[in-house]
Amino acid sequence: MKQLTGNAFHYGWVIIAIAALSQFFSGPGQTYSNSIFIDYYIEDFGWSRSTVSGIYSAATLTAGFLLFFVGRLIDRNGSRKMAVAVSIALAVACFFNSFVTSLVMLFIGFFFIRLLGQGSMALISSSLIPQWFVKKRGRAISIAAIGGLVSSAAFPLLNVWLIESFGWRSSWLILGVIIIVCFTPLALFLIQNSPEEMGLLPDNGDKLRKEPEKMAIEEVSWSVKEASKTRAFWLLLLCAAIPGIVNTGLTFHLVSIFAQKSLSLETAASILSLTALIGLPVTFITGILLEKVKVQYMLTLVFAGELLSLFLLQKADFLAAAVIFGLVWGVSMGIERIVMAVVWPNYFGRKHIGSISGISMAMVVTGSALGPLPLGIAFDLFGGYVEILWTLMIFPVFGIISALLANPPMKEGAAKEPVIEDIYGPSENPLLAE
Repeated sequence: MKQLTGNAFHYGWVIIAIAALSQFFSGPGQTYSNSIFIDYYIEDFGWSRSTVSGIYSAATLTAGFLLFFVGRLIDRNGSRKMAVAVSIALAVACFFNSFVTSLVMLFIGFFFIRLLGQGSMALISSSLIPQWFVKKRGRAISIAAIGGLVSSAAFPLLNVWLIESFGWRSSWLILGVIIIVCFTPLALFLIQNSPEEMGLLPDNGDKLRKEPEKMAIEEVSWSVKEASKTRAFWLLLLCAAIPGIVNTGLTFHLVSIFAQKSLSLETAASILSLTALIGLPVTFITGILLEKVKVQYMLTLVFAGELLSLFLLQKADFLAAAVIFGLVWGVSMGIERIVMAVVWPNYFGRKHIGSISGISMAMVVTGSALGPLPLGIAFDLFGGYVEILWTLMIFPVFGIISALLANPPMKEGAAKEPVIEDIYGPSENPLLAE
């Protein structure tokens, strides 16, 4: 009787669920959530928009510098310990934000929710999935990304309701309680750092085989030092930063941009939610396409979408135009969310993925830091956003060029492709079967 490879229940599905929740509960640290609070800070304390934007950018940039070390801690301590510690710290950061009374406190609050929410929670998810999936990595990441998409749809509307019902200070307290009650226990009891810890292989492979000598075969992995010597590494870092600049800048100021077009706060929140909803099918389709299309070509679509989004936003003077903008922007962000998560383990393997993804996430956060400030300054100087929105179009153009030049590197002495099918044939592994 032929031995069955793999297990009837693939624990990787539990990992996907936890990774999705990690992305969902990163919400309080994401710009789509923080943007709802900005006008309340300005109104209550009398701060200028450029001042708040500058503090947000400085806090985000400072947080970005530390994400490389967070990635190394993930590689060293595993995702489970880090997920528990980070989620507790993020809840405490939310509590702190409810007591903000000065610019210094605002900076500290922004710093910790950006480091722990946007940065660390997302990094835990992007480091965990590649450990459990290789052949179907794109598909697995696309499913986990649903958590982030639901988060970006839910938190803007949730925040509007919380603030209108309880005030912005109590809203931060409630967000912190939600994180520590709903996510932390699941991370503690359900996360397994890698399939090897459970006697398994990625993609539901089983180590108990008749030919154990094949177990030595793994996908090629690069250290940070090795990866940094390749042209693709630096081009991809540029590609990682650009969406942060464009998307964070737009998200942070979308309420104000729409207000200038006589569109309401509820409309802005609804468009942010729409971009997330349209991203749901887009991310799954992208995950499947990445199994057949070169990742760098998918990356060019991201930047083409950003260019079109910036143009459409200029024309969004009424609700229907705003909806069209939201649809295009959502498609672009849906593709980007998956492509940037897949490209690093695909190019450089999974052994050092925490450290490498930490550098990538640092670039994302750096881009996010640079995005809001120019729009805030432009608003204070020109009384609007027309000039700066046209200027932002330069960045997606650089992104398209960089993506096309970022060919996958070849490690000296390695096979052309990761040899994972030699561990178990696709016909034997139920997860790999089409």
